[in-house]
Amino acid sequence: MPSTVVLGASWGDEGKAKIVDTLAEKMDVIVRFQGGCNAGHTVVHEDKKFVVHIIPVGILHPQKICIIGNGVVINPYQLIAEIEDLQKQKISFENRLFISSQAHITLPIHTYLDEMNEKKRSKNAIGTTKSGIGPTYAEKSSRSGIRISDLLDSKYLSARIDNIINSKKELLSDWIDKNDVKKMKMDLINIGKKIEKSIVDTPILINRFLDENKDILFEGAQGTLLDIDFGSYPFVTSSNASIGGAITGSGINPKKINKIIGVMKAYFTRVGNGPFPTELKGKIGNFIREKGQEFGATTGRPRKCGWFDLAATKYSSMINGFDEIALTKLDIYSGLKEIKICTHYEIDGEKIDYFPNRIQQLEKAVPKFISLPSWNEEISDIRKYSNLPKNAKIFIETLEKIINLPITIISVGPEKNQTIFRNKN
Repeated sequence: MPSTVVLGASWGDEGKAKIVDTLAEKMDVIVRFQGGCNAGHTVVHEDKKFVVHIIPVGILHPQKICIIGNGVVINPYQLIAEIEDLQKQKISFENRLFISSQAHITLPIHTYLDEMNEKKRSKNAIGTTKSGIGPTYAEKSSRSGIRISDLLDSKYLSARIDNIINSKKELLSDWIDKNDVKKMKMDLINIGKKIEKSIVDTPILINRFLDENKDILFEGAQGTLLDIDFGSYPFVTSSNASIGGAITGSGINPKKINKIIGVMKAYFTRVGNGPFPTELKGKIGNFIREKGQEFGATTGRPRKCGWFDLAATKYSSMINGFDEIALTKLDIYSGLKEIKICTHYEIDGEKIDYFPNRIQQLEKAVPKFISLPSWNEEISDIRKYSNLPKNAKIFIETLEKIINLPITIISVGPEKNQTIFRNKN
């Protein structure tokens, strides 16, 4: 029953989709376990670019079973649009996509509330994607949310929607005036009919597959530094993007997890608001952003770019218990004169070699760096670790030594075949 969990080690956008797409070839089942359509997973698969937000990346591989777990919040309109778009591109869903009956749904109400909340925060805005994710998870926690299975019972669904609207009448007054609630209910019931055959008790299904010794890959969204509990709160996502989310968002027994892979870029990025100690605001930051195409797949917003942060990485590794690291976008460094690595921070003159959990501390963190020489050679065609430039290997081995974890997968380009597997070299 081999099971592997792939997690983002930083502020999301680490290139998890490519790693999942690459590993999916040898898997039987791919499970998405948290987040919602705020995630944008971009994959170049067989020379075509795909962007998925809710459906697991594994859907691009024929015959692979894909599961949307109970920890995911699903915008049903977005889900249908995504399915139809992929079907137009000849992707089959026949007996391949299963959706947790326990997954909560994002209503247009939640999207409206998300947008309104961000406007009210003004200068203190979190920088959400305004996809309704936070309000959906809030509804779930307050026990007034709506699950996917509720779409199959029109009377129950109607009552649940009325309950949400009645509890937020003042907040929703403008929305109610401009929208047809009856039509929304009918739209949701029709969506339920379209996906009815795919709605199942996914924890039972996942554990049955494990008992059948199927290889299962668990796919996360966002990253550990955006985790609702362990991230740079309040500038975080609304779910557990760390290892705990894989367990509670799928129903897998933690004893059945065989491997945990942390994905990180050769540099760090962040989108939205919140502190970013190693951020680069000048020429080098712009160089990395343009060469690395660092623009959000969901919002199109430019990402802030910065040097690799070892203090944050060690913290992420501690939380998740990574067994190994997948390092992405190493090719972006080609052409720079030097590479800097943040080894620790100084806060009020004190050396801090860990990621502080108080936002006030993180905002004051001054990164302290070591410098390494970069390389001029283009490395996107290299497939063996031994063929990498000397300075690229020094960079990788420096990270390994300080993190105390093996970097087993190295991505040198967006294509699936632009990947170096160290255990094969």
